[in-house]
Amino acid sequence: MSNFISHIATLEIPVTNLELSIEFYKDILGVEVEFKGEKNAMLSFKKKGVPTIFLVGTEGRKGISFNNTNNGIEHSIIDFYTPNLKEFYQWLQDKNIEVTTLNINEDHGFGGFGFKDPDGNLLSATNVLHEGQ
Repeated sequence: MSNFISHIATLEIPVTNLELSIEFYKDILGVEVEFKGEKNAMLSFKKKGVPTIFLVGTEGRKGISFNNTNNGIEHSIIDFYTPNLKEFYQWLQDKNIEVTTLNINEDHGFGGFGFKDPDGNLLSATNVLHEGQ
């Protein structure tokens, strides 16, 4: 077992319009701009141990996500935590942000859903925390 890596430092997200994306992430996630260059920006939640978000300008619009070939569901590679899953879902809908179906397990109340940034990058929200988070 490696003792070299202790946590995730930064999530890098490709964007085609840096200004639009900065405003989206500030508004939707509540992050602050730590650094803004001509073609990239570092965003932060200002919490210890939480990864920063590095928006990287690109010309190609591919979107980050993948298809689960076992069930055909499109998955994000980033899940953001919220204790208020239903309220966040409704808030995004009210802001006309594209969202997927809200999935909540009725037995324990945990679940999540996907939402897209201006470039079509699929992000997810969940109300699940794991040990150590």
